[in-house]
Amino acid sequence: MPEQLVGTVVHYFKGPSVAVVRVTEGALAVGDRIRFHGHTTDFTEQIVSMEVNHQKVPQANVGDEVAIQVTERTRQHDQVFKVTP
Repeated sequence: MPEQLVGTVVHYFKGPSVAVVRVTEGALAVGDRIRFHGHTTDFTEQIVSMEVNHQKVPQANVGDEVAIQVTERTRQHDQVFKVTP
């Protein structure tokens, strides 16, 4: 499946298992499939929840730092790709 780079992980919160992603290209929306890829990270999942400044949002655009609930650990500087069908 084709992938488009949309951002990078800037922080990971272990307790709630949340990755903070800085969107650098395109946009992300709830329901999108994304792939996290780094030195020791490589998994794909669907966005079920996103927040900007502790407020739930349906979409994030270039320049936003969005918190995304994840099922696996991510690391700072991991790349985030949007998976397109």
